[in-house]
Amino acid sequence: MPAPLLIAQISDLHIKPPGVLAYRRVDTAAALTRCIDTLNRFTPRPALVVISGDLVDTPLAAEYEHLKALLAPLEIPFVAIPGNHDSRDLMRAALPDLGYAQASGALNSARKVGDVDIVLLDSSVPGAAHGELDAMTFAWLDSVLAASAKRPALLFLHHPPFVTGITHMDVQNLRNADALAALIRKHPRARLIAAGHVHRATLTTFVGTAATICPAPNHAVALDLDAHLPPSFYVEPPAFHLHAWFAGDGFGSVVTHTVPIGSFDGPYPFRGPDGRFL
Repeated sequence: MPAPLLIAQISDLHIKPPGVLAYRRVDTAAALTRCIDTLNRFTPRPALVVISGDLVDTPLAAEYEHLKALLAPLEIPFVAIPGNHDSRDLMRAALPDLGYAQASGALNSARKVGDVDIVLLDSSVPGAAHGELDAMTFAWLDSVLAASAKRPALLFLHHPPFVTGITHMDVQNLRNADALAALIRKHPRARLIAAGHVHRATLTTFVGTAATICPAPNHAVALDLDAHLPPSFYVEPPAFHLHAWFAGDGFGSVVTHTVPIGSFDGPYPFRGPDGRFL
């Protein structure tokens, strides 16, 4: 079987100015450094890293400068879209070479990686926490997906187009998910909808297409499914997503792995030299 195409997704970095902790508790810079170290050591190496929003926290120009310094050791090409904590203008100025589709406004982009199209959708709404895709983004997405009838496409955005059961996050999700659903039905080559925002590994389907939320390298939104807590977070084991696309009939298949961040004991063999289980 041919080796799969690997696309790593990291999300919700929430970088602060140097020396400042997020929520007075989380060292997001150290968390990103650990994440990049894990990515650089991963074998086989992913072809691309997608950063799916909330690159910085406030946002401030100083945070984007810190982000660039922290990303410099990453040995894998990356692309990025903004989240609700980002500024389109500051992000465009700090990261001008990411191939944005428009000279102003939404920071959409698309990249061909082998036999797969990676499509990044800017769901941020300036000054708001919830997500929406604007009319220009929908027109652009329609044209991008219509450009081929054969290549699979993996779609990334910050805000999930589905509910998770975490009430205070669900009120911030993608407000016009129905319009996105209509485009996915129109273009079946879209094989994955991958979001961020919730800081938790989550899996569902969206109009019959696999849909995921990427965990974060720093802190996790509390898995509060009965709304008994105020909006809260835990410092849980960090992770990222690794999307593996396998060539095959039609548009092939996508498998998403949750990869823990850090160094762990192993690998150890299951069997000894005689072939028996140890």
